[in-house]
Amino acid sequence: MKFKRIKDLREDHDKYQKDIAKLLGISQQYYSEYEKGNRTIPIQHLITLAKYYTIPLLTI
Repeated sequence: MKFKRIKDLREDHDKYQKDIAKLLGISQQYYSEYEKGNRTIPIQHLITLAKYYTIPLLTI
C-alpha cells in the first residue's frame, strides 16, 4: 500500500524526507520506504505524524 498522503503532507509543509525521518528517529531511506509503500508504518509513527501535522490520525 502506497502512503501518498504522508508524502503530500510532507510536501505541503515544505519538509524533506530527512526532516520527517529525524522526527521519527529513522533514516531517510527507511522513511522513503514508507512513502513508497514498501514498508508498513508502525502505529506509533502514524501517531507521531498526526501530532506533528496536527491532524486526526484517521486522515493519514
